[in-house]
Amino acid sequence: MEKPSIFMKKKLLFVLFSIQLFVLVLIGRVIYIQTVKADELQKMAYEQQTRDRLISPDRGSILDRNGTGIAVTETVNAISVIPAQIKDKDYVSNYLSEVLEMEYDEVFEKVNQKVALVRIKTKVDSEIAMEIRKKDIEGIVVDEDVKRIYPYSNIASQVIGFVGKDNQGIIGLEAKYDEYLKGEEGKILTLTDSKGLEVDSTQERIAPIDGYNLVTSIDIIIQQYAEQTIKKAVESKKAQKGIIIVLNPQNGEIYAMANYPNFDLNNPFVINDSELLSIWDTLSEKEQNDALNQMWRNTAINDTYEPGSTFKTVTSAASLEEGVVTPESTFFCNGYHIAGDRMIKCWRYPRTHGAQTFVQGVQNSCNPVFMELGERLGAEKFYEYMDKFGFNEKTGIDLSGEAVGIMHKLENVGPVELATMSFGQSFQITPLQLLRAVSSMVNGGYLITPHIGCKITDNEGNVIKELEYGENEKILSDKTSEQMKVILESVVSEGTGNKAYIPGYRIGGKTATSEKLPRRSGKYIASFLTFAPAENPQVMAIVLIDEPQGTYYGGTVAGPVMQELLLNILPYMGIEPVYSEKEKELPETVKNTVPDISNLSLADAKNILKESNIEFEIQGEGENVTKQFPPAGETINIDSKVIIYTQ
Repeated sequence: MEKPSIFMKKKLLFVLFSIQLFVLVLIGRVIYIQTVKADELQKMAYEQQTRDRLISPDRGSILDRNGTGIAVTETVNAISVIPAQIKDKDYVSNYLSEVLEMEYDEVFEKVNQKVALVRIKTKVDSEIAMEIRKKDIEGIVVDEDVKRIYPYSNIASQVIGFVGKDNQGIIGLEAKYDEYLKGEEGKILTLTDSKGLEVDSTQERIAPIDGYNLVTSIDIIIQQYAEQTIKKAVESKKAQKGIIIVLNPQNGEIYAMANYPNFDLNNPFVINDSELLSIWDTLSEKEQNDALNQMWRNTAINDTYEPGSTFKTVTSAASLEEGVVTPESTFFCNGYHIAGDRMIKCWRYPRTHGAQTFVQGVQNSCNPVFMELGERLGAEKFYEYMDKFGFNEKTGIDLSGEAVGIMHKLENVGPVELATMSFGQSFQITPLQLLRAVSSMVNGGYLITPHIGCKITDNEGNVIKELEYGENEKILSDKTSEQMKVILESVVSEGTGNKAYIPGYRIGGKTATSEKLPRRSGKYIASFLTFAPAENPQVMAIVLIDEPQGTYYGGTVAGPVMQELLLNILPYMGIEPVYSEKEKELPETVKNTVPDISNLSLADAKNILKESNIEFEIQGEGENVTKQFPPAGETINIDSKVIIYTQ
């Protein structure tokens, strides 16, 4: 036998080595699969051999400061099908399309999908789900589902926001606090074969984890008053839109934020403009999306505007703090002021305010006074206070999309720009930025963070997390703050803000009439900012009416709106009026108690009301009283009427 050559020996050794290496790799792979990958592969196998149906968790509620639900979850159902189990797909498609009010083709397409489970419709009312369950058609599955409900529909719609089909927050608080509200999905697991057919009727249920609740600073009563007031104002003045914000100037808690027009949170994809709605189907998808985004827009924080005379509060506070003016300082208004090479008129031009003190200048909202103050401060110092008051940053409110002020660059500010900025023109801020700044003028000098979210709780009311907004920075002295409270109170009691005066209440405030760009377009924003009680402010509010028709002055248009709002919310907040001797004699402060005239004859009722010096109005032509308004025991003003309903 011939001896193997060296080459053959090497070749044989190589083959043996290769086989040994392959066996070692194979053993290593088996060990790796059995140890490192064991859990993952077991999980994959389990998922392949089971069919899971998701269970939606209860989304946490959004509550007002008193625990009233303003966004809650209702238990409903979801309808699904297991295509492999359906024997007559045409019959099932017909039945489901009819009972669920869907198109047959849409249902038929889903029923014929080659998947383990397909969802036909979510958010199905319990009554309909019960009807389907009773039919007991093989292959149709009825599962638990949840539906987001907004009990107050249009109230605070741009603030609260809404959720999509997957229960994920889209805008507003729903989006901002989604991580706390959403919870975790559960599952119902069923053992199946390779065709998706059940091999065991036993099911495993992994319960969902419900979301946490968000407790807000919103007071639904104050919010409703704000909504009613701004709606009435916008419609009566045929304005484009309007906003009201109400907050606590001491800590930044927002009690109400109302935008009008608003929209129905329970139907957020239905446009609120009747003209657009009539041509909706003719619009492109982009046009529809743009219209919806505009409807959902929270103009109170997303849009900027020229504040006009309400900004004079900032110039006043900065000037007092820097010592360039005192309340007793004197000025002279001749109807205009020369800034650089330009004559800038007072709003009263060609009339003048003449000689006046600084306090009278604020009361009169005299432009030349503030232009002179701007010059005394100088551009650099003026901008230093713009930074201090937070106009170059977001307020930090817990809502998305907040805008920030739009300013001239300091190097571009000349005498004309400084003059116009001093009385609130040629730059833009948000209404909330202004509220934040003025709050510091009446709360002792602290720059607050406006906010809505207060705490996260579970369903038992246990606090999971207190929401914090940092320390409030002190930017003004106590002296300046006290001076500003007194001066702004005088604006309402003696100056241009007198339309917001309410007997028995000490109210501070400032009016504004802002001309929109382009100038001389005839378009204005009327606004009014107030706080009460002036000696210890507990509430601050601003109202803006965008493009009022006819009279457009802030004091005339927005003043009565603010008065109506405060007349409602101050008593509700437990802030009682304290009347001076003079105020006690005013017709609006003399009260009557409504007597009980229900179920009396009309003649007797009239006699009782006459004896009580109460005016009345009769509704109906009957001889007997069926009901009355206001009800018996209510306190009314002396000039108010009682309505008598007869039959």
